[in-house]
Amino acid sequence: MTGSPALHAPLVEALADDALIYAQRLGEWISRAPQIEEDMALGNIALDLLGRARSLYTLLGSLDGTGRCEDDYAYWRDEREFRHVHLPEIERGDFADEMTRLLLLSSLDVERYAALASCDDVALAGIAAKGSAESRYHRDHARLWVLRLGAGTRESHARMTAALVRVAPYVDELFTDTAAEQAGVDAGFGVLPSSLREPVLGFVSAILTEATLDDVPDAGWHSRGGRDGIHSEALGYLIAEMQHLTRSHPGATW
Repeated sequence: MTGSPALHAPLVEALADDALIYAQRLGEWISRAPQIEEDMALGNIALDLLGRARSLYTLLGSLDGTGRCEDDYAYWRDEREFRHVHLPEIERGDFADEMTRLLLLSSLDVERYAALASCDDVALAGIAAKGSAESRYHRDHARLWVLRLGAGTRESHARMTAALVRVAPYVDELFTDTAAEQAGVDAGFGVLPSSLREPVLGFVSAILTEATLDDVPDAGWHSRGGRDGIHSEALGYLIAEMQHLTRSHPGATW
């Protein structure tokens, strides 16, 4: 492993939290998607992300020296202890909003995990290789829906346009470098989010053009601070639902 476990741990924690929180949010679409096949598709994507989070939390437990397991990270941390960016946590909105969010997050994951798949940490590289392959499927699913909605009816086009406006304030944070990420890169592993901005947004822009949509607009306000544990009100409700059963019955086993 290049670098020390202390440097690896913040990166692994951030990746795991991104995956877990978005899996929880995507699960809300089951029984609410436009068609039953989409209930199943989004449920399967959520399960991919949940499996990824479990693998990353298991790795994190061996890196941070705490001996914690995946359930400890998922169910026994408070809001300020989560290190994901804001986009996965924002409330479920219109289906067009979700496809825009999925397109952005999966496009980022394709590039991010492809870069991590060549790192010297064998465990992280294995998780990353699988994550990049899964994310290509997730990205393609979102791409097909964005094309269908953007180039569809007048109403679906208008909804996609509105979705881009609503998601825009959360885009810059995806590509903001943190001190932990910079330290990791300096130690010879990891990837700076800023280096992925051009390939990710270039891919997304090409899809939007094909869908007869304008590019993601500039936003006057930009989210920030998610990697430092600063989150929106929406996260409090999300983790309360996610953690309710475990915290109501501490020590219970299946």
